[in-house]
Amino acid sequence: MIKEIDELCANNISVLAAAMVEKAKSGHPGGAMGGADFLHILYSEFLQFDPDDMHWAFRDRLFMDAGHLSALLYAQMYLFGKYTKTDIENFRQWGSCTPGHPELDIERGIENTSGPLGQGHVLGIGAAIAERFLASQFGEWMTHKTYLYITDGGIQEEISQGAGRIAGFLGLNNVIMFYDSNDIQLSTRTEEVTCENTAMKYESWGWKVKTIDAHDHWQIREALKEANAETEQPFLIIGKTIMGKGAIGEKGESWEGKFELHGQPLSAAGASFRKTIENLGGNADTPFNIHPDVSTFYQRLYRQKVENAAVKKSEEKKWRSNNPKLSEKLDGFLSGKIPDIDFGQIEQKADQATRAASSTVLGYLADHVENMIVSSADLSNSDKTDGFLKKTKAMHRQDYSGRFLQAGVSELTMASLANGMALHGGVIPVVGTFFVFSDYMKPAVRLAALMELPVKFLWTHDSFRVGEDGPTHQPIEQEAQIRLMEKVQNHSGKPSVLALRPSDSHETTIAWKMALANNDTPTALIFSRQNINDLPAKTTGNRYKEALGAELGAYKVLNVPQPDVLLIASGSEVSTLVEAAELLVNKDGIRAEVISVISQELFYTQTEEYQNTVIDKKLPKYGLTAGLSISLRELVGQDGRIHGIDHFGYSAPAAQLNQKFGFTGEQVYIDVKAFLKDCENKVLSNY
Repeated sequence: MIKEIDELCANNISVLAAAMVEKAKSGHPGGAMGGADFLHILYSEFLQFDPDDMHWAFRDRLFMDAGHLSALLYAQMYLFGKYTKTDIENFRQWGSCTPGHPELDIERGIENTSGPLGQGHVLGIGAAIAERFLASQFGEWMTHKTYLYITDGGIQEEISQGAGRIAGFLGLNNVIMFYDSNDIQLSTRTEEVTCENTAMKYESWGWKVKTIDAHDHWQIREALKEANAETEQPFLIIGKTIMGKGAIGEKGESWEGKFELHGQPLSAAGASFRKTIENLGGNADTPFNIHPDVSTFYQRLYRQKVENAAVKKSEEKKWRSNNPKLSEKLDGFLSGKIPDIDFGQIEQKADQATRAASSTVLGYLADHVENMIVSSADLSNSDKTDGFLKKTKAMHRQDYSGRFLQAGVSELTMASLANGMALHGGVIPVVGTFFVFSDYMKPAVRLAALMELPVKFLWTHDSFRVGEDGPTHQPIEQEAQIRLMEKVQNHSGKPSVLALRPSDSHETTIAWKMALANNDTPTALIFSRQNINDLPAKTTGNRYKEALGAELGAYKVLNVPQPDVLLIASGSEVSTLVEAAELLVNKDGIRAEVISVISQELFYTQTEEYQNTVIDKKLPKYGLTAGLSISLRELVGQDGRIHGIDHFGYSAPAAQLNQKFGFTGEQVYIDVKAFLKDCENKVLSNY
């Protein structure tokens, strides 16, 4: 009877998945039909969660890597009542809660947005790291498992190497990954693109591996039991599955195992939708119905899940009763909020690189934010995240109490792990590397923006002033790229990223203050390699207090009566503008205001009145940027002049490059004078 009901449930999931794709006339039915057996056994017998409290912090989690198998997830959660019949009938349609690839929706059991192959399972490993850290702080009573579901494409994506290496190195015994190995890809069989031994690869990284027939429910069950009992290693279950299991043609011939079933409806792939549904025990006229026996089974299972969760919650309640102070701290961690911090107490050295100023802030935060986890891609002594590391220790196998993750040279993996930590909750993830290597991280930054995750991306060596390392290491277009991400609105209608490039040490302190206050989106922190002269504190005499103007996105660093020109920049270029402004007034009596714009899009969210007080539209505007000129065009306007870098850099000392590229105070002074002369001539020519 148990075998019969399990087969009935798995087949019902397959029917629902196939029907969703067929009705939508797009999607991926084959893999969903092949994965139904495993998913049913996992959810019915192993995955511990509370259907009445889907946000329960200590639930088991399933992270789906293969976002194209969304119909599989929706069908599974439909059986638990998390989707309505109308929801799944509207698969892939405007306004539906069943998009083509899953989007983060905890209430309906969707733990992560997925689609770009490879990232989904790394998110899960990041969540598992967060779980191990929290357990090290508060006790093993909160232990929960992280399940990952990956397919051939995810295994092939390069990010899987970084994730597999790190999970094995850390001995993450709370990770159980199911590899749905059906030997089929979108356009070919896998044998046409790879000959690797996947089991040996993961074993070499320190995983325990077991290969099973993933349509045999007994084998699935035994593998999951063994994986849950593992105490030393992450566990990989390689499940051999059949693409489009149960699919048949018009004459009843098997249509299983064809790559055509991967990315199109059954009928478009040459199979018979009607006969396949009937072959799986469904009714082709009402394919979105749940079989009565399956409905009864899942209603009972629902109640059982709630009861099981109640037992674990009682353990939590007992722990909280016995540990009130720790309980309060745990709630603080889970809230995502930071303690009250007086950033004004942080003392900065004069005229230092903003990466060094960031290191000072990180050292302070290490003492005050106990759930911050910082990671670096083998650059901690250069991106200066070692300011944090010096106050804690690195995580190691079986010791997850350290708050620093040595990710090795794997920027994309590191960024995705941070996203996973943020998804789990309870920790504040920060990841650091050189700005030019943000190119490696872009897919993860975009996914963080889409999921609205408060990850802090720390990028140093922000311009051509990297110097001798040459054009491979000198960012040119990178700031424009991340500024464009600021302009993309997320689904909450906000700028999808907060990008901050501070102009001196005190603005760096403010940038960190802003980053930690931002719980709505990822934050990009962009710091210099070279030393920067501190900006003057001419209004209050307190540079930190004046730098608080950065919290509005832009503010006046030099405020003069009846200005003749506005000088606009971010980062280290602001101090160059201050130098040029002093030359202008001392040599020629030209009064220049200097504007520091730490975040353009944040500035544009301010009132029009404030924007106009900072940037007077009637005045000539001159912009200076060590990146692409176009990045300042909106601020400066079509009539303004921008001095930027519209070419790749060269290998030479930074001071020499400043001279060659026209970034000294004297050169900018001359350029501004020429610009104002052009403006004057243009006015005269209009008479």
